[in-house]
Amino acid sequence: MDSEVLNASQVGVFSLSAYLDLGLLRYACFLLVLGVYLLIVFCNVLLIAVICVTRSLHEPMFLFLCSLFANELLGSSGLFPFLLLQILADVHRVSAPLCFLQVFIVHAYGAVELLNLAVMAFDRYLAICRPLQYHARMTSRRVAALLAWTWGLPFLAMVVSLTLIVPLRLCGRHIHKVYCDMHSVVKLACSDTTAANAYGLVATFSTILGALLFILYSYARILAVCCSGSRQTRQKAVSTCSPHLASVLNFAIAGSFEVSQSRFNMAHAPDVLRVFLSVYFLSAVPLFNPLMYVSSLYSCLGHSLQQSWTNFG
Repeated sequence: MDSEVLNASQVGVFSLSAYLDLGLLRYACFLLVLGVYLLIVFCNVLLIAVICVTRSLHEPMFLFLCSLFANELLGSSGLFPFLLLQILADVHRVSAPLCFLQVFIVHAYGAVELLNLAVMAFDRYLAICRPLQYHARMTSRRVAALLAWTWGLPFLAMVVSLTLIVPLRLCGRHIHKVYCDMHSVVKLACSDTTAANAYGLVATFSTILGALLFILYSYARILAVCCSGSRQTRQKAVSTCSPHLASVLNFAIAGSFEVSQSRFNMAHAPDVLRVFLSVYFLSAVPLFNPLMYVSSLYSCLGHSLQQSWTNFG
């Protein structure tokens, strides 16, 4: 019962109340969601495999791309299998351990995505603004350190967040969303949430601000070089940075959708719109990014094959 006060770790199940009553349309919706998920998995796994097996793509830029695609698989897998089961279910419930696991995956995915995009911006800055120093600065050790920082920091932050959330006493079990997230769980608390809110605010603000400053600084320097550089430099910058800028913009749109759905009162909005805003963050970004980078990988592979053929001849 909602009036019962329980520790978050003692709650057996949470009820998800944002699912629509689709009737027989649930099967069509199931097939649509399954198709999107399979497409996401196929595209990301294919590009990871191409990068891994092609020696000419074992460069920092493509290793960061590989990290990005791996994170897309993490984020989408934290939503879609669960969503598919819930679409076919008559009662929409989730066990507490699975709910907290989903909280961990969803928020770690968002942080890793943003930090990965920031590291990729730095890589592009070095490639365009410091081409002669690129390989001396972007060593294998530095690449490994950047990847460890990109993944390790969000995972550590989420472990700390969960240690602050799990002890909270909850006065409700109804989450008005199609999956669990941190804000929805904390809203159910009837105990003091100052520590959890303060830590969440500081961690979120520092991650977003730090990554955005990194991205803005990198592109400000790239723009300065393009304005004073040759036409060839500008063409290289456009071809190299366009997919990345598109990914940053799409992530920003997805993030704004997630914030607006979670933080603002949207009771007046149609249920379909609220569900769309909920799942966009974990569906559109993992689907959009691999499609954006296919052309870049194809052109690099074509250039590599052309060079190999020339050397052979």
